[in-house]
Amino acid sequence: MTKDQCTEGQKEEVLKQVPQQPPFRFIDRIVELSNEHIITERRFCEDEYFYAGHFPGDPVTPGVLLIETMAQAGLVALGLYLSSLENGKQRMRTLFVESTVEFLEIVAPGELVTVYGKKVFFRRNKLKTQVELKKENGQLAAHGLMAGVGVVIEN
Repeated sequence: MTKDQCTEGQKEEVLKQVPQQPPFRFIDRIVELSNEHIITERRFCEDEYFYAGHFPGDPVTPGVLLIETMAQAGLVALGLYLSSLENGKQRMRTLFVESTVEFLEIVAPGELVTVYGKKVFFRRNKLKTQVELKKENGQLAAHGLMAGVGVVIEN
């Protein structure tokens, strides 16, 4: 672990702060987290409710959920961590501002995906990240740029 990477305890704390929680949290585990990048994992289980209708007999993970998976890692979790370094722990929501994503491969039911998010810039709770979503076999399934802004929630 390099000096800018956070501890296991910090990773768990960030995961608890992510406002999306099961069944709509698409981060199973934060593998790495630093002030420059994040790596997360998510297994799309074969019994997920959406596979029954997308598509019957030939299910595929919906692209919109893959975008959500990349946003939760590259914008929400990384953004919460970066904001906590500057402002301490605060309750925040991330507003999704921009996304340019290219899909290259289908993600099938049961597959483990890994999201790699790299900070492009972070200023005044505005974050832009370069994201990649890779399949368990290492194939790049999607990549792109995402941006969002963190909004503090008053108690």
